[in-house]
Amino acid sequence: MDPALSAVRLTVQEAIHTLSSSEDVGHILSTLGTLKRYLGETENPTLSEKEEFTTTHFSAVLRCLVSRLSPGWLELSPDGQLEQLWESFFLDGPPDQAFLVLMEAIESTAGPSFRLMKMARLLEIFLSKGRMAALMEEQCRPQTKPSFPLFQETLLSKVVGLPDLLGNCLQQDNLTQFFPQNYFPLLGQEVVEALKAVVNFLQGGLDCSVSFVSRVLGKVCIQGRKKEILGVLVPQLTVLTQDSCLWQRVCWRLVEQVPDRAVEAVLTGLVEAAPRPEVLSRLLGNLVVKNKKAQFVMTRKLLFLQYQHTTPMLQSLLGYLAVDSQRRPLLIQVLKELLETWGNSSAVRHAPLEQQCYISKAILVCLAHLGEPELQDIRDELLASMMAGVKCHLDSSLPPVRRLGMIVAEVISSRIHPEGPPLKFQYEDDEMSREMLALATPGPADACSSETGGPSLASVVTETPVEIPEKTVDSDVPSVQPQGSDSELDSDDEFIPYDMSGDKELKSSKEPLYIRDCVEALSTSEDLERWEAALNVLEGLVYRSPEATREVSVELAKVLLHLEEKTCMAEFEQLRQRALVAVTVTDPERVAKYLTTQFYGVNYSLRQRMDILDVLVLAAQALSRPRSLQKLPQHGPPGCGTLCAPALASSQPGNAAAPDWQVVVEERIKSKTRRFSKGCPQRELSGGPNEFNSVAGYFFFPLLQHFDRPVVTFDLLGDDQLVLGRLAHTLASLMYLAVNTTVAVPMGKALLEFVWALRFHVDTYVRRGLLSAVSSVLLSVPTERLLGDLPDELLEARSWLADVAEKDVDEDCRELAVRALLLLERLKDKLLSISSP
Repeated sequence: MDPALSAVRLTVQEAIHTLSSSEDVGHILSTLGTLKRYLGETENPTLSEKEEFTTTHFSAVLRCLVSRLSPGWLELSPDGQLEQLWESFFLDGPPDQAFLVLMEAIESTAGPSFRLMKMARLLEIFLSKGRMAALMEEQCRPQTKPSFPLFQETLLSKVVGLPDLLGNCLQQDNLTQFFPQNYFPLLGQEVVEALKAVVNFLQGGLDCSVSFVSRVLGKVCIQGRKKEILGVLVPQLTVLTQDSCLWQRVCWRLVEQVPDRAVEAVLTGLVEAAPRPEVLSRLLGNLVVKNKKAQFVMTRKLLFLQYQHTTPMLQSLLGYLAVDSQRRPLLIQVLKELLETWGNSSAVRHAPLEQQCYISKAILVCLAHLGEPELQDIRDELLASMMAGVKCHLDSSLPPVRRLGMIVAEVISSRIHPEGPPLKFQYEDDEMSREMLALATPGPADACSSETGGPSLASVVTETPVEIPEKTVDSDVPSVQPQGSDSELDSDDEFIPYDMSGDKELKSSKEPLYIRDCVEALSTSEDLERWEAALNVLEGLVYRSPEATREVSVELAKVLLHLEEKTCMAEFEQLRQRALVAVTVTDPERVAKYLTTQFYGVNYSLRQRMDILDVLVLAAQALSRPRSLQKLPQHGPPGCGTLCAPALASSQPGNAAAPDWQVVVEERIKSKTRRFSKGCPQRELSGGPNEFNSVAGYFFFPLLQHFDRPVVTFDLLGDDQLVLGRLAHTLASLMYLAVNTTVAVPMGKALLEFVWALRFHVDTYVRRGLLSAVSSVLLSVPTERLLGDLPDELLEARSWLADVAEKDVDEDCRELAVRALLLLERLKDKLLSISSP
């Protein structure tokens, strides 16, 4: 053995013996000074002696120093020299060994003590002095001796798990520096410093490895702290890689060496933190082409299996694929797969609305990044996918899903057929529609390399104002006459226009005065003015002549149900529906029998069947009100239905407003009058029997009889799921309106059986209606009867509601299930309070 190495070993052994037993402060300081020379502080030992001490004996010396740590031992040197020298061994020596000994000492100390807090404070100083960056820098240097995988794995677990370990040991005495929200940003800054050292090594011609830093980054992201560390790391790397190819290569290597199990977490964090596609391209390079796991995460998992990410993140991800020519084939492949999923009927039925919206946005962003030649190469595939997807979306019972299909189909059609007539649907212009159309706007040719990154609306803003003024000038603004022309002499601008607001249009035919005249006019008359007049006055005639209406009620309901618009009449559908509701309210038993029978008839459209359901609900609503609130004013506004009657009561003729002087006098009297007690003014409510009580069964039970029997043109359990969903909502409304009626209990039992038969239906709209029906039963059936007559049904419903509240893909379904569960709990508490003495 080398004599120098033997001397180092002998010196260390004597020093450990002295430090373990001596109480002489001078001897202790002298011994520590002797050991300190091997760290290169006081003298310059040979390289072999320093290496022998740091690699073989340094950890043993640190453990000896930790074992002697106590208030009495440090007070041997009142001037603090011993404590300062003791700390210097941990702060100036090899950082990896010092860190591991500190962590080992903290974890092995039981309970709050002086030693525990002293070591924690020392670890805080260790972190604040940048020793963690030195630790990672040391692991990046080329290793002259064989490395020990177990040592690196232990070091990795301690570095990443420090907040958890210190929290468990210190508990309520934990220091703020060790909190996760403070530690991981610090660790991110230390990673940047370590990478700066790596770049300096590479510029000096030394070989380095960033494998350890990659493992630290991967482990932190796996533990769910990617926002904290990448929130510090990405902004600095964005600046450093902007003008340096070397920094870009270091970042590429950093991500490439992330372990496979951490690739998803790291890439997700980078895509979320990168502000623009070109920044993501500088950080990742062509990783998505080289690494199959990264390709799966970027092109499959983040697009198809997850949908919680924001729209800017989606734009950054797809823009990254579009930036480089080697990655653009992946963008085209992603578009094809997105369209395949978008056009899958099973996915449209079962996927949550949020996921469908996410996929639709991804399709529009892809289309915005692809050029005309690329789209023309896959034109046939896009057209086939569009046709299949539009059919699936338009068949959905949810309006947002149908609107998504319309928007995406319009954009695809305009991109693959720019020269042809545009495909145009009618849908609501809301915030979501505007956002989707903005995503589909193609940017300029160099959009991928620009600093703004995503698509822009600049082209739309600059083109639209150019066309609109031209049309306005041609159609609305008269041509300017030359000065001095005769037109100035004929001008009528100085005259006050005559008020013609009260004028009425003169009609050649008179309004019908009898119900039978209306039936004849609507069914057989060819006079269009008489036809319009009959429809306008029909509702008022029905309410004024109930006896005459009952004589022809079924015939009139039949005429109205089959009535088609003959003229471009304003609010035709509203007038027809209000008249049909009025007939049903006037003769509820016979008309309800007729309508419920026709609902399952053969020669009816889906629109007519849904009209029947709407009329039944509105009529039941009117019948459940007091008689004085059922009728409309004779000459009310045509846009208001039967349910608007309470709001119009104050506007009827005879309720003229008081003169201004009278109002002023009344206000003065009120201000001068002193009252000792004045309650809140209450409007006297009109009372009367609930007329829906006697006819509720005619409205409700026939709708349940044949829902599972398909006919030639109507299959509720098949393709007509939109009508099935409307039926479920209608039954729920009728159940709710039957509160406090004698037929509520059998209605509730029948409705729960209906719900139980369809509880696993795949359509979201149907499930919403079923959940609303359960809540209606719980609200309408008395508590005692509910728990006395329907205990088995409630137990089954409870387990199903709990399952829906936890697992259903639709957010509204989960919310409705939770509300129904809360109603069940309230009913149970109410029953217990009633039964308790």
